[in-house]
Amino acid sequence: MTKIVLAAFLAALLAACAGNPLTGYAVQPGTPRDAVIARLGQPTRVVRLPEGERLQYSLQPMGQYAWMVDLDTSGRVLGSRQVLTLADFNRIEVGRWNRADVEREFGPPGIVDVVASWNGPIMTYRWYDGSDMFYHVYLDQASVVRRAHQAMELRGARELRD
Repeated sequence: MTKIVLAAFLAALLAACAGNPLTGYAVQPGTPRDAVIARLGQPTRVVRLPEGERLQYSLQPMGQYAWMVDLDTSGRVLGSRQVLTLADFNRIEVGRWNRADVEREFGPPGIVDVVASWNGPIMTYRWYDGSDMFYHVYLDQASVVRRAHQAMELRGARELRD
């Protein structure tokens, strides 16, 4: 009986680890491209890089994680990482990066919006930093980043007002 309980516990633990968005997309360096796709499925997007390509696995628009799996020119994994973090968002260079740079580094945004007080699109990523967060990237008409900042996502705020 103890072996059955232990086996059930271990199976549940392994299933939980496989489904964890923080670890479930981690891939060992050297893994072939075909093995990555067999394990993770088709990527959200494939982006060409000077040294190979990037497989993007984004959980946007409702998820809060996005994994980038970088491959070398021979199709082997160089590394993989979850990029929707404040440290990664802080790499955005206002006035230098454009929409293509942002999407190359973070994948497609969860929302692209326009507001009357800004003359251009606003890309929004959902992410988690101890609480539910947004990261807003404001582009001008030429798709150059002009402003970027984090904000708290207030889930249930409408219910609180009503």
